[in-house]
Amino acid sequence: MFGRFQLLRLLGKSERCMGWWVIDSRNGQEFMLVLPRQQPADAGALAQWLARARQAGRINHPGLAPQVELGEQDRWPFVAYDREGQATLTEKLTSQGLPAADAARWFSQALAGLAFAHEAGFVHRDLQPWQVCITDQGLCRLMGLEVALAAPVAQDLTHGGAALQQQRRGAERDVLAAGLLLHHALAGAPALGQADVAHIIDQMPPLGRELVRLPWTTARPIPEPLRAIANRATDRQERQRYRSARTLARALDGWRTADAEQGGGPLALLLDRLRAAGVLPGLPGSHARAARLALMERERTSELAKVVLDDPALCFEMLRAVNTAQVRGAQISGAGPVLAIRRAIAMIGLDGARRCALALRHWPGPLNETAAADLDRLITRVKQAGRAAQLLRPAGYDAEVVYLVALLQNLGRLVVQYHFPDEAQQIRRLMQSAPAGKAGEPDDPGMSEEGAAFAVLGASIEDLGQAVARHWGFDETVLTLLRRHSMQAVPHLGDSDDELLRAAASCANEVVDATQRPEAKVVAALQQVVQRYGRSLHVGLRDLQMAAQGRDAGADEAPLVSRPAVSSPASAQAQAHAPTQMQGAQH
Repeated sequence: MFGRFQLLRLLGKSERCMGWWVIDSRNGQEFMLVLPRQQPADAGALAQWLARARQAGRINHPGLAPQVELGEQDRWPFVAYDREGQATLTEKLTSQGLPAADAARWFSQALAGLAFAHEAGFVHRDLQPWQVCITDQGLCRLMGLEVALAAPVAQDLTHGGAALQQQRRGAERDVLAAGLLLHHALAGAPALGQADVAHIIDQMPPLGRELVRLPWTTARPIPEPLRAIANRATDRQERQRYRSARTLARALDGWRTADAEQGGGPLALLLDRLRAAGVLPGLPGSHARAARLALMERERTSELAKVVLDDPALCFEMLRAVNTAQVRGAQISGAGPVLAIRRAIAMIGLDGARRCALALRHWPGPLNETAAADLDRLITRVKQAGRAAQLLRPAGYDAEVVYLVALLQNLGRLVVQYHFPDEAQQIRRLMQSAPAGKAGEPDDPGMSEEGAAFAVLGASIEDLGQAVARHWGFDETVLTLLRRHSMQAVPHLGDSDDELLRAAASCANEVVDATQRPEAKVVAALQQVVQRYGRSLHVGLRDLQMAAQGRDAGADEAPLVSRPAVSSPASAQAQAHAPTQMQGAQH
């Protein structure tokens, strides 16, 4: 017995807390009691504990289990939670682990509650699997907030803020503990074979040297994005881990949305923002560009296209406009999606092009100064890749089309930088390498772009770009064209129009990415690009170096030239039978 409570079963214990399944001897009602493993040192400490726990109990959130009773018995403080219709995560778990969808949903709910508590100034301090409750209705809630005894706060009379620093460190430890619980739920076994989460944390960097990563062989398959999220939560580098419960919850929500809607999920993350802020803001001077279009009525379509091609936002807006179902329904049956600005101008006319320019949001849209500078740098890189693709394209292929393909292969990067600037900054930070901890050891490599996007957004950057392109009306053939070749495997290229266009644009993007590396590593990176594409595109290291610099070596800008396709028997035959992406050469 514990006072009036009959102890039925120990739900779990750690070095700092314990939980019991109990029954009230007065009325037979069942509860879950959570107690600290050590008594408060004196009456003052007990009163302080009760006051803090009472304040924490006033927080009302679906992800936090409500307190039924707060009290003490023989100087042992406790918090009672309702037992009816609830089971702990420990009781739910088996060696098979949880299904990925259930684990993501439950932890997303619990983390939302934990984030709410952190923002209110409270921490958990000892998150354990038996303190996570799942109701019969499928809701996940945390018990034990502020139950573990807090370490005494050292008073710093010079600077102050010691309590605030302790709260921040406690919140970061809570997030790491949540990541370890997610690991346990997916793997079906606790990390490092330790039941006490606090013991695992003590063995991980920076305190220890043990690494925690999900095993590749698990009873249930773990989707790659969810694996990246869980592994980032327990990464050996502190700078790579999630810094807040809110960020981890958002990553899980992003993956859940992407996983649940069968191809529409990534778009669901962007749809509201696309409607409110457009795909991209027009570059500075977009309205002057619209006025210039109004004065170009007698100019050739190619001259009009040059003005449009100078602004990626205007390019994308025109492609969106001409690929809607209403516009495409007016086309000749079988014409397919439009992937050329000259053809778009021929379809919607000069007035339509001017309307597209006027529809763009003013630069920089909702972005602050820092985020706008990041987007401007990215747009410059993307346009550089488009010019490089023009120089690297095989003979007979339209320069404008391959330029647009190279731009569209960066659509995901652009929309993430515009609509999710904070997340884009996190992704870049995760991709950065860090100096080795000890002399003579190699630097710690950063994450891949795909892995970092999975860890932050729950979806890959490329999938988000694909979802936007699908929303515009592009079919699967064009969507494949807009997907860059994976860096994890050597591309197997054929000689079809689609494959060569995709390869030229992908090669150009890899060239520009290579130039962003430290100067000492640029040549080696370009040589790897030559190994991947040299035979198919007939390019060498010198060609890539020239393409990276522009039309002339050392030039900062190259003109956006939409020169006609090379006239040769082979190219004429290719264009006669080419799919949609080559049709732009005919206008």
